[in-house]
Amino acid sequence: MKKKWCKMKWVGLLFLCCLSASLQFCIVSSTSSPQPLLTNQGHQESATSRTLKQELGDPPEVHCSRERSRAAWKIIQEYLMPFVEKERYQIPKTCKLHPSNDLYRDQEEHKSLVELNDWQCGYCKKRFYDEKFLDKHFDNRHYNLLNVSHSWCLANVCGALHCDLAMDSVPHKKTKCNPAAAARNKHLCEGLADSCFPVSNGPSASRLHEFFLRQFCDAHTCTGGRKPFSRGRRKKRSSISYLVISILTMLLLLLFYSYIYMYTRGVKRGTQELKRVTQSGRKNKPI
Repeated sequence: MKKKWCKMKWVGLLFLCCLSASLQFCIVSSTSSPQPLLTNQGHQESATSRTLKQELGDPPEVHCSRERSRAAWKIIQEYLMPFVEKERYQIPKTCKLHPSNDLYRDQEEHKSLVELNDWQCGYCKKRFYDEKFLDKHFDNRHYNLLNVSHSWCLANVCGALHCDLAMDSVPHKKTKCNPAAAARNKHLCEGLADSCFPVSNGPSASRLHEFFLRQFCDAHTCTGGRKPFSRGRRKKRSSISYLVISILTMLLLLLFYSYIYMYTRGVKRGTQELKRVTQSGRKNKPI
């Protein structure tokens, strides 16, 4: 009986071991079986993302130098617009120098220099160490905001506006003048004067037309005549900055005179107290 009981016991143990092993195998197989579904799902997601990218397309290749466009805009703002504002003249939209025709104008206006080496994107508020990285960010992330069909590359007028002279911060050896290039740039410059300041638009336009020829066009020659920007420049003074400077100056003057008043008053009090002390000392002095 004992032997039979021992045999039955061993058989039961083997049965339990086999049952537990089969259960573990079922659990493992059930947990591992969905994996192909997940991988297929991942393939489907990556495929859909690729199709979306293909539908959206890559960033359009814009053949327009952002750096030279920025230099042209700076020249316009420093050497032209103060005189235009003085004449209270409105540049027509047909003029290539009009702000609405600048391809990069909207992006440039969405730049902000928070502090030194800290540039911020006005669209998504991301920050960058250098302006060139922000420019690359615009090209990669916000290229869809460029109005390529209705805008103009401002860098195309750099020859007329002497951008190379304004961009060269380090003086270099003078290159030989090319008469064909000078004639081409002068023709472009005169065309800008005619389209932006037609003499038929009145006395202001006529004066600005003459000013534009003298300021930009006369220097396009190889004879060594006039220099670019011969009429000089006038920096625009912002009314807000002028008001802030005036208020700060008044506050500084108020603090200065308050300090002088308190100082003189304290000196007078000190001298009076010193007189009282000396007088009381003389009265208490024994005879």
